[in-house]
This record gives sequence, structure tokens and C-alpha cells, in this order.
Amino acid sequence: MKTIDHLYINGEFVTPHGSEFMEFANPSTGAPLTRVRLADETDAQRAIAAAKAAYPALSGSSREQRMDTLQRLHDAVREGEHELIEAMLDEYGGPLATTTGTVRRAAASFAVAKELLAGYDFVRQLGSARVQMVPLGVAGLVTPWNANYSFICGKLAMAIASGSTAVIKPSEMSAMQTAVLTGLLHRAGLPPGVFNIITGRGDTAGAEIVRHPDVAKISFTGSTAVGKAIARGAVETMKRVTLELGGKSPTVLLDDANFEKAMPLAIAAATFNSGQACLAGTRLLVPLHRLDDAKRLAAAEMSRLKVGDPRDPATRIGPMVSRRQWERVQHYIRLGLEEGAELLVGGEGKPQGLEAGNFVRPTVFANVHNGMAIAREEIFGPVLSIISYRTEEEAVQIANDTDYGLHAYVFSGDVARANRVASQIVAGRVFVNGLYDEPLAPFGGFRQSGLGREFGIHGLEAYLEPKAIMGYETTL
Repeated sequence: MKTIDHLYINGEFVTPHGSEFMEFANPSTGAPLTRVRLADETDAQRAIAAAKAAYPALSGSSREQRMDTLQRLHDAVREGEHELIEAMLDEYGGPLATTTGTVRRAAASFAVAKELLAGYDFVRQLGSARVQMVPLGVAGLVTPWNANYSFICGKLAMAIASGSTAVIKPSEMSAMQTAVLTGLLHRAGLPPGVFNIITGRGDTAGAEIVRHPDVAKISFTGSTAVGKAIARGAVETMKRVTLELGGKSPTVLLDDANFEKAMPLAIAAATFNSGQACLAGTRLLVPLHRLDDAKRLAAAEMSRLKVGDPRDPATRIGPMVSRRQWERVQHYIRLGLEEGAELLVGGEGKPQGLEAGNFVRPTVFANVHNGMAIAREEIFGPVLSIISYRTEEEAVQIANDTDYGLHAYVFSGDVARANRVASQIVAGRVFVNGLYDEPLAPFGGFRQSGLGREFGIHGLEAYLEPKAIMGYETTL
């Protein structure tokens, strides 16, 4: 078992003040993997002080200097691709294709931020006012366990591009991945304090970041329940907040869609990252008169997905990140049966031969109505609910009958019709007739899926505040 007992504060690897340890197992095998010493409130205070001290120099740096910093971070992460992939496979268990994509997106986020920074207009003339877009200050970046590298690098890239320094609190469940990434970021040779990384619990280190008066902004990705607590805490010091939270995304198959072509994409949307993804399309809406076709195709496609060793390139579903997460998915599968849903494939328990790890059986339920818990609550596992509708209007109504509004998918043989339906769905992103990756598009949600947006211009401006100056040419 590997022990991780250091934090990154003010450009140095330091021993935590916190004395609490947590132990984690390899999700694929159940074997002991890491023992992690966690940061506490004192560690968070030290990290915030370092970021505050580094802020004047970074905020006063030139566009070219920050672009150079972003390039160095990109190169450092890109050069460590193999190390990062290996750590994520061991600690998280995401399938190889997903893991590789996550690592490459993490490195690319610095290149994207550099490109945005090159053309961004920080000073604008609005009527008689000169408006400057100025950095906020110290940003608290709180990241989850399901795509650790992407979230850390994506948030850090935008903070640095804006001229803000950062205190990053990743999930303790990603401590090994964080340690590898921190080592790579350190190689980029940034000034001390520009970024600080402290692995700790949300109710200790995280809570201190939220309440500390020297932190100007919180960017959080995670559960809706925690996001609400952060929003309540941040308002005491009027922190700016960006919250990317949960989802229960609909995939709408219109009656003129080619189901044979659309279903593999719908299943991929539902099971991306082993189903441990906030944007997973876990509600499949199909026309009632084509329900039998949808059930047959969905069951067949889900059954074809290989579950197992994440290092096998053929694997599409890896283990759940922890025993607790495995039990959560089992709970919802049982609940679906109790609610009267029709089980088409999958069900409770582990796949044969995979009893040692946190593996689940990819599951499809049919005859689900939108009032069932499996249709309303985020499961965070490969569990799909098929819901039927009679008219296009009803499909839109069901799609929007949710507490969330993060993502949606629409498939149709008529592109104009697909776009018309997409425009009516309340979601921060809608994919039409495919699955896409556009790093410049804003990402975030309506309703309880969060506040604000990340990525692209919208993500950069989440770290900036407009400052209007009038009378700037007047002399007395």
C-alpha cells in the first residue's frame, strides 16, 4: 500500500498539518491501494495565504507571460501522459479509452486557455465608459473524483488565464492521481503560490476555503447537495460561485430516427465513463408505437458492452469507484424492481468472474414512468430507464420534467425537427444526432444542475469582473 503524505503549498511539497488518514482500495481488485494523510483547516489557511501573496504578481503579469505559463503547464502534463493514465486506471478504474481521453483533455485545456487568452479583449469601450475585465483574486477550485485531471486542469487553466491564483481541493478519493498530476505541474516551474493543491475532506479543508474571506471565488464540480451547501457558505463573504452539479439527462429518440444507428449512441451516452458522469443520458425517451423496437435494441446493445479490466481496450464498463458507489447503484436497481419497472437486462449483483472488484451489471429498465425514483434521481452508474411518449410535445414535457437541466440528446431523421426539439429542452447543452466534444462551448446547467458556466469564453469570464471607468480623459 502506497502512503501519500504531502501537499503542495507555495511551490513546495509539504507535510500536512492534518493528522487524519484514509485508506482506499483498487476498485478493480479490492486490494489495498493507498493510505492518504488529509489536509485540515490549517493547511487550507496556509494555501490561501500563499495564493494571496502570489496574486499581485500574477494579476499584474502580461498576456504574453500568462500565455507562456499556460504553454509550460500544457507541455508538463502532456509529457506525463503515461504516468497519469496508469494512476487513473489503478485508482479510478475508468476504461482505457475514457482514461486516455481524460488525460489528453486535461493537457489540452491549457492550450485552449492560451488560445482564448491570445485574442481576449480585456478592455472595451461601452458608450462613455471604459470597461476593464479584471481578475477576481484567489480562486478556490473544488473538484470531484470521476475525471480528476480534467477538472483540475480545466479550472486552473482559466484561473491563470484570468490572472487569478488558485487553491485546489481535489477529492480525497483521487489522491494518487492528484499526487502524480501535482508532480507534473510542479515541473512547469511556476512562481510559488500561483497554484496550491491540498487533498482533504470537504467538511474540513473544503469548508475553510468556502468561508475564508481571502478567497474571492469558488468553482465546484460535484453533487447538487454539496453545491447547495457551498452556495450557502459562499454568500457570507459574497464569493462568486460556479457550480457544475448533477444531472438526469434525457435522450429523445423521435419517431423518424433510425433506431439501429441511434441506439449505440444512446447507450454510449448512458454509460460514458462507466455511467459515472453527470452528463449521462440515463432517461431514454421513445415513441410508444416504437417501444418494442427500442426495448429490443437497447437490451441487445447494452448486453454487448464488455465489463471488466479497465486496461483491456475492449472494456467499455469498468468498476464503480468505491464499494459505497457500488452499493448506491445496487440500491437503485432494487428500487427500480420494487417500483414495478420491467428489467430487460442486467440487474443486481456482480458479473460472473468479476466478484473481487466493484463491478456492476449494466442494466436497462423499461416501462418506466417519469415519477419513479430511477427516472428522477441521479444514480451515477450504467443504469438506463426507457420511458415512452405519445407525441413530440409530450416528449419535450417529459424531458423537462426534472429538477435538473445539465444535458440532453436528440435524434431524428429530420435535422430541422431535431433542432426544434433541442431548442425546447431546458438544458445547458444539447447534442443533436451524435456525441461531440467542443472545448469552446459553455458547460453548465439550468435549475439544480448548477450556476454559471465553464469552458471557452464563458468559462474565462467566470474568473473576471467588469470594472467601469468614466471620465478617464477628464482633467481638472
